[in-house]
Amino acid sequence: MDYPLTLTQFFERTRRVYPKKVLGTRVPGVGLEKLTYAAWADRTARLAAALARLGVKKGDRVGTLAWNSHRHLEVYFAAPMMGAVLHTVNLRLAPQDITYIVNHAEDQVLIADASLWPILEPIRKDLKTVRHIIMMKNAPGEELPPGSLDYEALLREAAPVTDWPRLDENDAAGMCYTSGTTGHPKGVVYSHRAVYLHSFVSSMADTFGVSERDVILHIVPMFHANAWCVPFAGVLNGATQFFGGPNPQPRDIIEMIHNERVTFVGAVPTVWIAIHAILEKEPQWDISSVRCIPIGGSAAPRSLLEIFDKKYGANMLHAWGMTEMTPLGTTCRLKSYMEALPDEERYAIKAKQGFAVAGVDLRIVDEAGREQPWDGKSVGEIQVRGPWIASGYYNNPAGAAQLTADGWFRTGDVAAIDSEGYVQITDRTKDLIKSGGEWISSVDLETTIMGHPKVLEAAVIAVPHERWQERPLACVVPKPEYKDSLTAQEILDYLAPRVAKWWLPDEVTFIEAVPKTSVGKFDKKVLRERFKAWTPKA
Repeated sequence: MDYPLTLTQFFERTRRVYPKKVLGTRVPGVGLEKLTYAAWADRTARLAAALARLGVKKGDRVGTLAWNSHRHLEVYFAAPMMGAVLHTVNLRLAPQDITYIVNHAEDQVLIADASLWPILEPIRKDLKTVRHIIMMKNAPGEELPPGSLDYEALLREAAPVTDWPRLDENDAAGMCYTSGTTGHPKGVVYSHRAVYLHSFVSSMADTFGVSERDVILHIVPMFHANAWCVPFAGVLNGATQFFGGPNPQPRDIIEMIHNERVTFVGAVPTVWIAIHAILEKEPQWDISSVRCIPIGGSAAPRSLLEIFDKKYGANMLHAWGMTEMTPLGTTCRLKSYMEALPDEERYAIKAKQGFAVAGVDLRIVDEAGREQPWDGKSVGEIQVRGPWIASGYYNNPAGAAQLTADGWFRTGDVAAIDSEGYVQITDRTKDLIKSGGEWISSVDLETTIMGHPKVLEAAVIAVPHERWQERPLACVVPKPEYKDSLTAQEILDYLAPRVAKWWLPDEVTFIEAVPKTSVGKFDKKVLRERFKAWTPKA
């Protein structure tokens, strides 16, 4: 049959099959605001009708500036199913970047949390295409700014949509912008087909295995690659879904896992390092319900994988991808015949980024454009292709350079792939350290250093060197109790038997915290600027 792969199909199935299942949002100082899928679906249909009354048409962009919540999830479906395009805006970006993104996307409507009005108010006059601002109140006592529309009032006044338009599966469903580490952020558009297929792959047992029995806690921001598209997979499967609400902290995450018996919760490694620190001091919290912790953004130290697996029974699962990939590219599941391997070998595999998920083709290519063998030693830039990989950037012809002549997407990540297909990310192309003509992986050094029991965080950057061109500088954050006692020599002694001698950092410097990007990744460009005048010790 000519049956388009659109979000409408699994939305309507879920509202009929799983009406009693529950969603909820953390409201600070109150607790979880819960509702059923039936109520959520009705609200979603009302939102679509309300947007149509405001003049939103097919292809119009509906922007969101919001934390994770069930209301945000309503926009996730209402906008695409009526033929508009969901555009999630990263609220942690600088005001000038938010202004650029909203204007470049030509958002017609902006739906924002009332608590985020201080971000929006200074730039409101500069948002050239936004005709309506709709405010969502997520906590008692929040006020609506003058000139804005009340989200809940719009829903109450609208009759729910009962007849969705027939859409082409290649129609745009959503868009996100990259975080703009160089130049302006770039827009990536996701089709209904891409999100639909991605949701099915996320549900496969050997990827995330999202199912109806899961209790998902959304901590990965919904403005970042659509929270890795897990909210869509959650709706597809009728999973119980809880949303972290405004700026959840590690203790909030622990409490929600404990109280709601969460089974699936993803976040960047820095969050789990902080969670472990709390659990060490407060063992009364029980997180044993967690079956899967997908880790993205950066590699988790192997020591952290072992701690959460053995001590808490919570399996950390490395996944790799990027905004341009919707975002899933690989997941790191052990194959059946690997389960009996000794711990040393098993965790060496689990520390990798895994093998390509079904639907994604992957290769590594050297600087001369030669495809490299899967031997675990040869390295090259990862290039990908597949049904949910971007074919370009929105309204950005220069972005065509990101694609190869034969249609593969250049990721900028450098890796080796072993004979089993497991990817080991060694660095971003811009973060590799070239010393004496040889490459040093900053990622490998960082994850090794973070295995030291006294270390909280570590980032390694390249610094200029007169003889060797570049050398590694290790920026280390000690755990609080070791702040005044950890020495650089201890770090070097720990590294010595674990890495090649010429990889050893020229210097170890201690810092208060590693700078983070808007989505929690280590921000090495800040460190490079900070240490740009560094000179080697005599």
